[in-house]
Amino acid sequence: MGVNKFYGLTVINSRLIQFAVLITIHFLLLPKGQLHSKEYYVAPNGDDLQSGTIESPFATIQKSQELAEPGDVVWLRGGTYSMQESQVRQKSRGRATVVHLDKSGHQGQLIRYWSFENEVPVFDFTALTPRGVRVTAFQVNGSYLHLRGIQVIGVQVTITGHTQSICFDNQGSHNVFEQLTMRDGQAIGFWLGRGSNNLVLNCDAYRNHDHTSEDGRGGNVDGFGFHVPKGSVGNIFRGCRAWFNSDDGFDLITTAEPVTIDSCWAFYNGFDPSFKSLADGSGFKAGGYARLPSSKIPSPLPRHTITHCLAVRNKAAGFYANHHPGGIDWISNTAYRNGANYNLLGRDLHNVDKDIDGHGHFMRNNLGYLGRREMINLNEAESDVSFNYFTLPVRVDASDFVSLDEAALILPRQDNGDLPESTFLRLANNSDLIDAGTTTDSPFKGKSPDLGAFESEQ
Repeated sequence: MGVNKFYGLTVINSRLIQFAVLITIHFLLLPKGQLHSKEYYVAPNGDDLQSGTIESPFATIQKSQELAEPGDVVWLRGGTYSMQESQVRQKSRGRATVVHLDKSGHQGQLIRYWSFENEVPVFDFTALTPRGVRVTAFQVNGSYLHLRGIQVIGVQVTITGHTQSICFDNQGSHNVFEQLTMRDGQAIGFWLGRGSNNLVLNCDAYRNHDHTSEDGRGGNVDGFGFHVPKGSVGNIFRGCRAWFNSDDGFDLITTAEPVTIDSCWAFYNGFDPSFKSLADGSGFKAGGYARLPSSKIPSPLPRHTITHCLAVRNKAAGFYANHHPGGIDWISNTAYRNGANYNLLGRDLHNVDKDIDGHGHFMRNNLGYLGRREMINLNEAESDVSFNYFTLPVRVDASDFVSLDEAALILPRQDNGDLPESTFLRLANNSDLIDAGTTTDSPFKGKSPDLGAFESEQ
């Protein structure tokens, strides 16, 4: 099959991507004042006719962009920014774009749009309801930008037919989106539609449900979407959470290039907060070209990497290949209480109507427990799937875990934005799942990697 060899190439590419991201982060973490030459301030009580200082802040990000140059920082003061239709920056092709960031920084001199100190800027789009058009709250076409600590709430849908609104839409390259929150609206949280070497870091998308269009089930509202054309390479989602989104947590359908999803959590998707059933409801929908003829499927076929991720109680599947005609790399993931913990459904490359068991997958150190179904639709003979809970002589039960308390999933993030620390689904000291895995390119503790998304401390 040659799956191991192909996985080796994937690992090499992943390391190159992460090296590029680390170089970017190096520049971002330089001490305050070393990178930028000017500072501007935006506040809910500001005025765009003012000077943009901390004493006389602007009212809008759009005004600050007119003046910001590579290396500058725009500080967003805390409070609620009530967005109005008069603030729509652009209307074209059936879409109303509100905040339009199209000015770029440079390598080593990013333009930053950051929340100020420990304050929380909340951009509320509830009252912005332009008729007959889709809404994009933040359209990011520029490159070498860094957005951090921004909350977007209440983005609306006004079209009753097939449509979608978006909180953040990235079309640029070398951007960092950090500690963003997209919640309590009818829109997709974060949409990466184009661009290379972008990092989406420690972001949350939750309680988003389009109850207006089509049948009201919210079939287009994912927490995070990755849908790029050829040439948009090197993109990473890391440390992100998606929950109670009406469709899927993470959706990679019909994308032309691969992506890495690392250490992300998806839970309760496909439900509303009362657990009423809504749309599809997969945690990680990692692929899929179900309705495309073979002539329109990209070549080479994107091979995504899903690693150290957690899927809990998603309506349909925790981890789903979604009719992918080829393989995906699934490494050190944990699935718990999903409709199916792992569904590797594939399709025949040359027959749009023929679904088959998924083949070409590379799976290592994955763990599942208490799914209504565990592993389904996998062609093990035509995949490389050793050292997983369903291939090893191990038995998984409640005693393997320190805690099964799901309340830990929505604990506040750590001060640096990292996912919350807890004992949820961490392995108990006496578990035979500890050291039961095999080495990949990820660090581990002990003699060998543990099964699942989390390494035990012993």
